[in-house]
Amino acid sequence: MTVAEMAVFETLESNVRGYCRSWPTVFDTASGSWLRDEQGRDYLDFFAGAGSLNYGHNNPVMKRALIDYIMADGITHALDMSTVAKRALLESLRDLVLAPRGLDYKVQFPGPTGANAVEAALKLARKITGRQSVLNFTNAFHGMSLGALAVTGNAAKRAGAGVPLVHVASMPYDGYLGDESELRWMRRALDDSSSGLDKPAAVIVETVQGEGGVNVARADWLRSLAELCSARGILLIVDDVQMGCGRTGPFFSFEVAGITPDIVTLSKSIGGYGLPMALVLFRPELDQWTPGEHNGTFRGNNAAFVTARVALEHYWSDGALESSTLAKGERVRAALADVAGAHSGLSTRGRGLVHGLVFEEASRAAKVCRIAFERGLLVETSGSEDEVIKLMPPLTVSDDEIDHGLTVLTEAVGSICAG
Repeated sequence: MTVAEMAVFETLESNVRGYCRSWPTVFDTASGSWLRDEQGRDYLDFFAGAGSLNYGHNNPVMKRALIDYIMADGITHALDMSTVAKRALLESLRDLVLAPRGLDYKVQFPGPTGANAVEAALKLARKITGRQSVLNFTNAFHGMSLGALAVTGNAAKRAGAGVPLVHVASMPYDGYLGDESELRWMRRALDDSSSGLDKPAAVIVETVQGEGGVNVARADWLRSLAELCSARGILLIVDDVQMGCGRTGPFFSFEVAGITPDIVTLSKSIGGYGLPMALVLFRPELDQWTPGEHNGTFRGNNAAFVTARVALEHYWSDGALESSTLAKGERVRAALADVAGAHSGLSTRGRGLVHGLVFEEASRAAKVCRIAFERGLLVETSGSEDEVIKLMPPLTVSDDEIDHGLTVLTEAVGSICAG
């Protein structure tokens, strides 16, 4: 890539840009699990739009439906007006996702980002309970707007707020203390009137912390957390923005624990095609909003409603995608275990098709990602010190593509860890 070809990004675009620094090329087209840059070089995508492209790039089934909708002059922008596209999505969501799982949720369309869905969930919890504080967890990530940032753990991201991030308290996530004492401390602090911890409106949790380093909560820990909240009149919010829509296998990441959160946030792959969209789901008795109390100009992205509906109908009418995701995830897990076993200072963790390769020497993770990019594989780092390489290929990735990506990654790890 020549200096001239990159000049406009350097001279006009803000310093805040991030991913383009790790992957210094200009991408042009994409299909399935692959991107191609303007020089014609192909890259296998184990990033999937940070989890927004669970069904791959330019998924042909959704693309056909979207083109047909646009060519028929379908509604594009509608705020929260009723449209044919919204009705069809709500019906599919009810029939294919909620009803089969016995979930009786109302559906809110906030602004079309995960952070906005989290903001809405926090506001609703505070409105319902009349309480201000919210408990979050170490290494959590919930978004970059002020409310979502307040319940995020990463110090560098929090520092960007420029104002105090208040009315929150952080609890140790499952495994953070290296034993099973986490919820014992939480129970004790909540039940002790001298602990200094105010009774919260809600607890917000990710069942798998993606940005936090692919930290996986155990099913029994999640069940204990749900019981703890229920017994104390505290609302449980599960942030399924990145881990929902089948990333861990089931449609919702919390299904493995057999719990029913009071509030669930969805975004990223709920739009199916990568189009902006978000949902907040909550128990009907919690629907205490007044009209327009939480709104947004682009909460009616009808193009995304079309592709979201097609994604549900095409991939969630049976259990095939869940079974495939779990099988592919086991393929990734086994290969990463071999990589970790071949080099000192490495370990692995993950669930479904989100896995992390953890480096004791944190700086090595970014070096491996750089070499992987040079060899045509896109992977990113996560964790408090960017010590984890996070693998999130599209759920539609083929076994051959998985094997190819893992071969590239294995060779990249070897080139760094072997000196």
